[in-house]
This record gives sequence, structure tokens and C-alpha cells, in this order.
Amino acid sequence: MLISQHWVTRLLAHTNPGWSVSSEELDAGYVRVGFETEGYAPIPETTGSLVVGRVEKIVELEGFKKPIRHCHVNVGQANGSGELQSIVCGARNFQEGDLVVVSLPGAVLPGNFAIAERKTYGQISAGMICSAAELGLSDKQNSGIIVLDEGEPGQDAREILDLADTVFDVNITPDRGYALSARGLTRELASAFQLDFADPAEDLAVAGIDTSSVPAPEGEVLSVDLQEDTKARRFGLRKVVGIDPKKESPFWLQRELLLCGQRPVNAATDVTNYVMFLLGQPMHAFDASLVQGNLVVRRAEKGEKLTTLDHVDRELHEEDVVIADDSGIQSLAGVMGGSSSEIQDDTTDVIFEAANWDPITTARTSRRHKLSSEASRRFERGVDPAIIEIALDAACALLTHIAGGSVSPERTLVGKAEAPAEIRMSIRRPSQVAGVDYSPETVIARLQEVGCVVAREGDELSVLPPTWRPDLDQQADLVEEVLRLEGLESVPSIVPPAAVGRGLSPAQRRRRAIAHALAYSGYGEILPTPFIRNDAFDVWGLDSEDPRRATVKVQNPLDSDYAVLATTLLPSMLEALGRNVARGRTDVAMFGLQQVAFRRGDGTSPMLDVRSRPSEQDVEQLLASLPYQPLHVATVGAGEQQYSGPWGKGRAYSFSDAIESARIVARAGGVELEVRNAEMLPWHPGRCAALLVDDQVVGYAGELHPQVLERLNLPARTCAMELDVTALPFDAVLPAPVLSSFPALHQDLALVVDESTPAEEVRASIVAGAGELLEQVELFDVYRSESLGAEKKSLAFSLSFRAADRTLTDEECNEARLAAAERAKQDHGAQMRA
Repeated sequence: MLISQHWVTRLLAHTNPGWSVSSEELDAGYVRVGFETEGYAPIPETTGSLVVGRVEKIVELEGFKKPIRHCHVNVGQANGSGELQSIVCGARNFQEGDLVVVSLPGAVLPGNFAIAERKTYGQISAGMICSAAELGLSDKQNSGIIVLDEGEPGQDAREILDLADTVFDVNITPDRGYALSARGLTRELASAFQLDFADPAEDLAVAGIDTSSVPAPEGEVLSVDLQEDTKARRFGLRKVVGIDPKKESPFWLQRELLLCGQRPVNAATDVTNYVMFLLGQPMHAFDASLVQGNLVVRRAEKGEKLTTLDHVDRELHEEDVVIADDSGIQSLAGVMGGSSSEIQDDTTDVIFEAANWDPITTARTSRRHKLSSEASRRFERGVDPAIIEIALDAACALLTHIAGGSVSPERTLVGKAEAPAEIRMSIRRPSQVAGVDYSPETVIARLQEVGCVVAREGDELSVLPPTWRPDLDQQADLVEEVLRLEGLESVPSIVPPAAVGRGLSPAQRRRRAIAHALAYSGYGEILPTPFIRNDAFDVWGLDSEDPRRATVKVQNPLDSDYAVLATTLLPSMLEALGRNVARGRTDVAMFGLQQVAFRRGDGTSPMLDVRSRPSEQDVEQLLASLPYQPLHVATVGAGEQQYSGPWGKGRAYSFSDAIESARIVARAGGVELEVRNAEMLPWHPGRCAALLVDDQVVGYAGELHPQVLERLNLPARTCAMELDVTALPFDAVLPAPVLSSFPALHQDLALVVDESTPAEEVRASIVAGAGELLEQVELFDVYRSESLGAEKKSLAFSLSFRAADRTLTDEECNEARLAAAERAKQDHGAQMRA
């Protein structure tokens, strides 16, 4: 909110005579009570002669494309001669006898605009009659010439204009709508500077408004039907008759509006805007002669239209709230009035309207019509429902003071301001929350500062929030007010001690170990997105019954093409690979560690009754409806795994590297992994391995299907692995490795088996047959030739033998090797190859 420093200073000085602070101190005061400022700036300086002038004669110049006036202005002795000053001006909002602001030759206006005597339109113009925009009081160029209410010709105009002022831009948070007013901000500043505060809503004399001309209410202005479905709480009307339609608002009022960023329009409209900026109550002025019959506040009907004050024809929605008379809709409630009953140049009778509209309804209407106004900004945040009659009286008093006329005794007031709900709180609660010892007197005083009615009953407080603070509805809100006004900087920043325990849980330790192991093995980590393309599984060619299609659909996705939660990390990983390849990085090895989500049931959660604690059955039903979210790890590799260079040709990333990445995960998780042949899209059917732990499939690894790679524009031979980390069992007591000081003996074993025999099954037979002396066995070669026979292959294994208590002999190792070969022969018909 834009507001001038001098306005808030005058309001506070009413009960604190002589109080004043610098702009820097005022800015710090706003911050102390929780308001950030977007900045503050003084009114731009004007140097040279800036004086009051009286327009003595106006001569209309003819023969030009636009109206031009040759003015003879009395500037006293400011021009050195006392003669009338000749000034050419195009403005039309002043007349002979008016006091205006004149910048004489030699003056420099804001923007480095120098004033000099010159000939224009055939006349000598020695100076300029100034507008508010030219003096830096407004950024709106159509603000018009300043017409003063007081001053003598030749008098320095700076003091009358109060140009030594500063404008603040205060950032008001959505929950503190009361502060979108001078009333709200001065209340906060009184707390910041420990000043006495007089509420202008309780005594309008604080703001210099004399309401003695406003009679006590008697009768109704109009009958109003306030329909319940509008959710409007209060609605009020008051009428002023017999005003002078030619009277303009005094400069002091126009000045405050301009510095608040509002353009003056006419006396009646300016009064409503001034009351809004003063008290925070938006108002609307109707031309009484254009209102036909009584008023009804209702929902708009489908197809109804309204031309608003900005002269835009708007088609209304059934949820919009409108004010209508017998002739039709007159106003879009809470947002903007209609043009059919706006104040005219000849308006003599005015009906002022003030209401309290529903914040949610107003916000939706404002956004629906893309129409944000000063009124809607306040109603969206909540307006004090108790000041309707006060705002009406203030507007009536101001208008009659400015434009004459009289206030009719009738007043319409529908609805009532409901008392806020009582909040009970321990007087020690703020101290417990902040860790700072606040005395009971301090807690009570701070709550009273914000307008609460506080009663103490032992160590418990009964607090009744004020009507202008709808955001205060629970203990936490009251605690926040005490801490805010006492200063958040006094609350110590103490990191709470960690709860007594064993640190990371086993699942957390395993997750960290897996990530570290893959990173140390050369894989770069990425963060897979939780969403995947809607057609990802169609590209893969998955069956309709595939478990991975049990996705959770997002109702309001950020991207309509990515509207399902991932059941696998691979789509996101492959998209990341594609981006890298498209940018020229073709040698890639990456991993992701993230949760996925599988739909359970129909994915619909039950709506529980919030009036009581849910039963155990309700909780179980609710949990059963939530997605199953296991932790998955995936790796993707393409290009060279070992780079080519002067040392020779590199090695491409292959399916065996993908399988090895799964073994890295298994070792980090402390489990033994078994590998078997498998077929599972999107992997190549002949180069896919199932990953098992305790005979349970926990993942797959291998080379991806060529057709899938082609559809995704990915490199050929791209390999991937995905494993369900949550499915890995925990071994709470891991055996310590037994280290032997005796040497190992190494022997090779080549076995000829059928082409269809998996190497992993042969390796398992070797381990079972070799006995306890076998320390390690690895496949290091697969050989095929005509000499072996059709559909045959040779598997060469490297065997390591070691004993914990002695040095083994060659004979012992040979016996174990032959035993392993015999077991492979029994299991798979394997023959030793010489």
C-alpha cells in the first residue's frame, strides 16, 4: 500500500503531540511490527520559484487544433515587478479567481524540466501553471492543474503543497487486510514506537472529520433485500442531497489520494476513496436520481451483463454477487460499480453504499473477470464489519463540507457484526513457544494493543479478538502477535537437540550407502521426476495388465502431458539420457534413487467425518487407499564405459555393466543377489536378467529393446537396471569377514554345456561342489566353435581357494576343482574342456 509519511505522522501526533521520526526510522518501525516495505522515496525536489498565483484573466485562443488559454496570473512580487504574469496553458479545470501553483522562469521541476520564458501559440509564456504530475505528486499525467484552497499570490507554494513528504510502499501480507488503511498502519506504528493510539474509527475527529452535520439515523433510505446465498454480512446506505456538482475536492484530499496512487475524479467519488484509505472500508457512490426503486443484493443470473465503471461490458457468472434495482444491475459487489448509476457532472443527490462482502466470493469474482480494484484487494483479505455506519457518516460529513448540501436522516443498515469467538490461552503460552520469559503484564498489554479484550482468570486468559482481525482465531495467532510486537529478533535461535536414538534408521543408512556406492563407481546422480508421460508405457508396448500400468492420475497436473505418477524410474531416466545425447554428451552413466507410486484399489480416499477422531478401521481404510510407494534405484548407461585414447580403444557400456550396477547395489545393501535370464519390456528379450534375492524378483537389468530405443531416439545398445530397494531384506547382524594370513591358490575350470544353460546356474553348481575351500568364482570367458558341437558353449571360470588355518596344497585344490566339475556334470551335463 502507498501512503505518505506526513499522513500517518499527523494521525499519530493527535495523541502524541510533537511526535516525528525520520524516514529511515519510520521504515525500521514498519519492519519491527512485521511489515516489509518495498521502498520509500521523497517527493521529487523542485528548485527555483514555485509560488501561489491567482488567475485574474483567461483569454481563449482560437485557430489551433486543441483548446489553448492565455492566462494572466497575479504572482505578487515573486516576479520582481508585481505585474500580471503571462502564461499559456491548455488545461481546462480552473477558472478566473482560482488559486494555482506557478513555476516561474528559472525553476527546475522534477525530471530536470527547466522553466524558461518562451513564445508559443503567438503569445509570450513566462512560466507554467503546474499539475500534480509535473510536481511529482502523481505519476498519472491526466491529474489536472492543482487548484488550491488557501494561499496568497507570490507565497512560496512548497509549504502549502507539503512537498517535503515521503511516500512509503508497504507490503501488506494477505492475512492482515486491516493494514490496507491509515487506521491499520498507524495502530501498528503506535506499537512499534510505543505511542498512545487513538482509533479514527472510534473518533473521526482524530482524522479531522467533523460529523456534527450528520443527523441521527431515522428511517430507511431504500429497502434492501440482502439474500442469504450471497454470504454478505452487512449492507448500509446513507444519502446526501443538494450538493454543488461543480465543486471539486480540496487539494489536501486530492493530495492524499494522489500519494496513495489514486486519481481524483469528483467530490463524491473522492470522498469514498479517501474513507477507504483512511478506515479500510471500501465504498461506492450512486447518483440517487439514477437508482430506481429498492435494492436487492443477489447472485447474478446466467447471461446477465454489466458495464462497469471502466466502460467494459462484462458477462456475469452465476457465482457473482450484484446490487440491482428495479431497472437492473447497478454494481458488481465488492469489485466495481456500474456505469448506469455513476456520479455525473450534474449529480446533486448522492447515495453512499458500504457493505461487508464475503472474501472468497469477491476473490473469485475479481479473478474471473480479471478485474482487480482497490476495493476487491481489501474485501479479499477481510474488512472490519463493524465500521459500516462509521464510514457512511464520515463520507457524508466530508461531502457536505466540500460540496454543500445536507445529510438525510434516513439510513439503511442490514445485517449485524457478529462478535468474534472467544479464545482461551495460558498466560505462559507465548513464553513456552518462544523460549523467552514474557511477563503476564506484557502478554496482556500486547494483546490489548492489537485491539483484543482480555480478561485474566488465574493463569488463563480469555481473549476476545477485535472485529477487524478475522485472522485471530486460535492460540497460535495470539502467540504470534505477542512475539511480533515484542520483537522476533529477541527470540533466540537455538537448534533443538536431536532426539535420543541411534541416528539414521537402517533404511536411511542403506539408501545412503547405495547412493555412495554407485557414485564411487562412476555413476552420476540425477533426480528423476515423480511424473511420467501419459503414453510412456504405450511407447514401450506394455500389456494392459502389466503391474506398472497401475498409475495414480493427477487431477490438476502442472503439465497435461505428464499427468501420472511414475511406477518406474526408467521413463524419467531415459528422458534425461536423451537430453544429454541431444547436447552432444554420448558417453553417459547415471543413476537415480527415488520413490515410485503404485495405485491401490480405485485410488479414491474416503471422506472422513472431521467432527470426531477417526476409528482404527477408518484409518486402515484411509491408509489402504493411499498409493504404495517403494524406493527404487535405477541406472542407465550408453556410449563408452572405458574411454578410447592414446592407450587404445575403449570399451562400450554393456548389459554386463548394468548387471554389475545391480550387484553394487546389493553389496551396499548387505544382500546376496542372484541373476537369471528373463524377458521383461523394455529390455531386450535375449539380454535381460532378472535380479533375485531369496528367490524373489526385485528388479531387472540388461540391454534395452532396439524398438524401444528407436522410438525414444536413444543410442543403440543402451543398457539399464532398475531394482526395488524396499524389497531388499534387512540383516540386522552382519557377519564380520574372516581374514586369512595364508595365500590363495588359483585354478581355472572350463566346462562345455548346452547353449541354453545359464552361466549363473553353472556357477552355483561349482560353488556347491567345490566346498568350503572355494573363496571366489568368476566367469571370465564364453567360447563357441564348431569343434564344441552344435548348440554348445564353453564357460571358463576362475576359482580361488584359501584355507583359514593352513597353506593349501595343489592336491587339495585339484580335488575341490574336480568335485566342482562333477557337480556341474550332475546338474547340467557339463563336460570338462581340456
